[in-house]
Amino acid sequence: MNEVRPFYGGQWRDGAQAQQVTDKFTGVPVTTLGCCAAAQVTEAVSAVVAGQQRAGSAWDPPARYRALARASGLLDEQREDVAAVIVADTGFTITDARREVDRAVQTLLISGEEAKRLAGEMVPLDGAPGQSGRIGFTVHYPLGVVCAITPFNSPLNTTIHKVAPALAAGNGVILKPASLTPRTADRLLRLLLDAGVPPDLLAVVYGSGPVVGQALLEDPRPACYAFTGSTEVGAQLHRTVGLRRTQLEMGSLSSTIICADANVAAATDRLVPAAFRKAGQVCTSVQRLYAERAVADEVVAAIEGDLTGRAFGDPTDPGCFVGPVISLADAERIESWVQAAVAAGATCVTGGSRIGSVVAPTVLTDVTGSMDVMTREIFGPVVVVRVFDELDAAIEEVNDTPYGLAAGIFTSNINRALNAASRLRMGSVHINETSSSRVDLMPYTGAKLSGMGREGPRYAIREMSEERLITIGPL
Repeated sequence: MNEVRPFYGGQWRDGAQAQQVTDKFTGVPVTTLGCCAAAQVTEAVSAVVAGQQRAGSAWDPPARYRALARASGLLDEQREDVAAVIVADTGFTITDARREVDRAVQTLLISGEEAKRLAGEMVPLDGAPGQSGRIGFTVHYPLGVVCAITPFNSPLNTTIHKVAPALAAGNGVILKPASLTPRTADRLLRLLLDAGVPPDLLAVVYGSGPVVGQALLEDPRPACYAFTGSTEVGAQLHRTVGLRRTQLEMGSLSSTIICADANVAAATDRLVPAAFRKAGQVCTSVQRLYAERAVADEVVAAIEGDLTGRAFGDPTDPGCFVGPVISLADAERIESWVQAAVAAGATCVTGGSRIGSVVAPTVLTDVTGSMDVMTREIFGPVVVVRVFDELDAAIEEVNDTPYGLAAGIFTSNINRALNAASRLRMGSVHINETSSSRVDLMPYTGAKLSGMGREGPRYAIREMSEERLITIGPL
């Protein structure tokens, strides 16, 4: 059985207690995880604070670039081994795991490159009356320590989206990864150390939210918190840390619209992976699909045809399309929501079954606006189809949630596309792509209760640094 232990002060440590982590498909314990006590969290923060203060000029932008670029190269070399760790940790298919590794290679490299481009701007002071001869410019400095709290559903790339920009800005990092997927975090830590990141700039602590998470929030020393998780936990984080900086990616209920003038075949080709990758456990997964009435039957038939014959179950099977969700309890919850929808009049076009933690890829039609599958984030391999006659009505319904992370719309009419983009209250609107489209160099943020702050290396680095204005005037 694998063992994963906390790391801080340049050393691996024994946890205060052990926790068993199970294989998501078989339910068999596969990892022993050392969980921290609150006092150990305090020690870990102290170690990173001291390490960041010692780093000084040795951890300058070229050094940050070299370490992160080297980490990208090492990850590229180790891609198959790391993908296997992700499969073992999460239950994702090998295809999904490889895709996450591919993206993570780029996120590390982009973060390293942005470390060299972290520049301020000139301020035209002499354009103000009485300021002739005076110049001004801004410079970015590290904040100090960034606390990263990361989820199970992207245990490598989402973690890198927080850790790598923090390091690129010159900060130390204390990471609390999801306890359900610790091996991926441990593998990333070792890769960063091998790449030359100073050991005393890194700490990884494991354990529950009430113990480890709360200790991190109550410690006054981290200057910035980068979090991905539920809106409820994100709100608690924000209340606790007060005026310190936060980057919060929280809940979602993502929708994609297919208009009658769209290329339906191209749309559904993109839709199926976007809805079912990682067993639907992606914040921007297409949960609610809006199809204009003239093409609705064609859309549903295309999705059903694409899913026909797809294997689901054992994620170690190279042909598996959908593996297990993260826990048996989540699988049972997803199944109950589907069953309740069908009992209330929804039609199950395909799927709807469950074996253990594996939920079959499921498509529902004839859903109503009050069903849980419409109003709550499923976080599973389920798509609900809503037919619309007027685009305005579809846009209003897409907006009618507390969340606003991402949306997609397929149409060949540029006027409809831009009108929708201006009215969909989302952090991202993708035209002729699904809600789940993401390129790792782009800014990524949410509206409403989906979050605040921006991911994407170029943007996150600036949020994780302190901008200082310097002026020089003539004597």
